[in-house]
Amino acid sequence: MFILVFEQLVKMFFIMLLAFFCYRIKLVDQSGNQTLSNLLLMVVNPFVIITVYQVAFDPELVRGLLLSFLAAAIAHIAGILISILLIRKGDGEDYCIERYNAIYSNCGFIGIPLISSVLGSTGVFYLSAYMIAFNIFSWTHGVVLMEKKCSFKTIKEGLLSPIFIASIIALILFFAQIRIPAILLDPIEYVADMNTPLAMMIAGFSVAQADIGRMFRNIRLYFISAVKLLILPLVMIFILKLIGLPLGVSQTILIAAACPAAATGTMMAIRYKQNYTYSSEIFALSTILSVITIPGIVFLSEMIL
Repeated sequence: MFILVFEQLVKMFFIMLLAFFCYRIKLVDQSGNQTLSNLLLMVVNPFVIITVYQVAFDPELVRGLLLSFLAAAIAHIAGILISILLIRKGDGEDYCIERYNAIYSNCGFIGIPLISSVLGSTGVFYLSAYMIAFNIFSWTHGVVLMEKKCSFKTIKEGLLSPIFIASIIALILFFAQIRIPAILLDPIEYVADMNTPLAMMIAGFSVAQADIGRMFRNIRLYFISAVKLLILPLVMIFILKLIGLPLGVSQTILIAAACPAAATGTMMAIRYKQNYTYSSEIFALSTILSVITIPGIVFLSEMIL
């Protein structure tokens, strides 16, 4: 699987590189990037989730899904504990930005296309559990980090996000075995197929906005990226080995946890008036480095899991 992961990441990297140059030559501006981001978050990602649940009921799939929920919760709790241990409040006023980016991964933008290509629809099926856990944790614990308080309004907003609602609808359709008519499912699948190129274009636009020179000279960014891309995935390898989950579930959760910092970290920083420039730099550097680290983590996991 190492070769498959590496080849897919290289393909995705070239799409990201194309988007980088498109932004730098002003073919796309920030408003265009924001529009495409909204399209991906509000339409394309939810459609991906709905399509992967349009399968025949299988007790083994249900068992894998429940185990994926458990493993996803463990991954986020492990990330929270590791961030508290390694990123202290006394390290600087941007500790909340650093912790958020070290915990929450880009499981939607990067995870869906990567897992879909490597593990197929079954992997995306299990990944949906990770994405639901991501939404729950990021809109509760994540908001507490950014805002220094937790309100019912922000939690409600997270639980009403399109990806969360789509996951609930998809689960209902799956367990009730309600099949969407082909005349509707086919166009939904056409839109869902946009996920990989659109996600990597948006990632490229975001990287293009960072001060590349300053970013590569900032040693602190490498430390935060190491926590996200190496320390948390390594811890998860041994946790997954310990609890002995099916290989497909373990691989899905591990790749999701090994993805770079979440794009929502910058969005959250803007929303709650934190240092969004710093957050975008963490996102950009971790995204670039993940082309090397994710295959390495997968290679190591193949020897251990």
